[in-house]
Amino acid sequence: MAALQFQLQHTDSSSNARAGVITTDHGSIETPIFMPVGTVGSVKAVSQQQLQTEVQAQIILGNTYHLYLRPGLEVMEAAGGLHRFNGWHQPILTDSGGYQVFSLAGTRKIKEEGVTFQSHIDGSKHLFTPENVMDIQRTIGADIMMAFDECPPGGSEYNYAKKSLALTHRWLDRCFNRFNATASKYEYTQNLFPIVQGAMYKDLRKESCEYVAAKEATGNAIGGLSVGEPEPVMYEICDWCCQHLPQQKPRYLMGVGTPWNILECIGMGHGHRYV
Repeated sequence: MAALQFQLQHTDSSSNARAGVITTDHGSIETPIFMPVGTVGSVKAVSQQQLQTEVQAQIILGNTYHLYLRPGLEVMEAAGGLHRFNGWHQPILTDSGGYQVFSLAGTRKIKEEGVTFQSHIDGSKHLFTPENVMDIQRTIGADIMMAFDECPPGGSEYNYAKKSLALTHRWLDRCFNRFNATASKYEYTQNLFPIVQGAMYKDLRKESCEYVAAKEATGNAIGGLSVGEPEPVMYEICDWCCQHLPQQKPRYLMGVGTPWNILECIGMGHGHRYV
């Protein structure tokens, strides 16, 4: 068992594009790379064999919100984690479920403790906190776990974005406290990535980059992009964050998914979903 490692192999002299290798207990990931989304444990309409031989995926994403609701944590734990449940034996990343919860604007309530929400399946009520989201991701068994954050809309006013960022940072402290107080499951190392937020405001983004970098995590993420803002603004904020995040750590760009967006962001030293 070993913590995630990142080796930066090359930086393009004409841009900030980077090439590197992430090493986890489930194998290596050559970056930049696109990470297919397996929301409820597998990538829709694509077999595991196709993912490996045709898509040549090196990592897939699982969604904490959906896996928590169905098939549920008892099934995940009984199976020995998501790798054994779905037969994918390469790295897996789980998001925190925060974006799905916050997208349920009509059925959720944000407070200091966490977020209460209703299941889209049966209407049952649930509570996500920074602590139990760490526990849930431990049980799912991701190689890379994401911090629980609030993702403000792209057009958020400054005061809302500032309050939201302060909440995200308080939650981040609680995530790391819980993460550090618990052990990896299933005999391999699990890693926690913090997420940069701050909407479209450079001073808030810089503050968040510095707060995130101070955690000295094995990797970092940029969230809150591709949520309704114009493309030029997205590129500007992405570039700004890359300038203020550690150079020797991998960066996970969340949610940006069109081919031209991906290529533009790779040129800034980022990559959907890694560089």
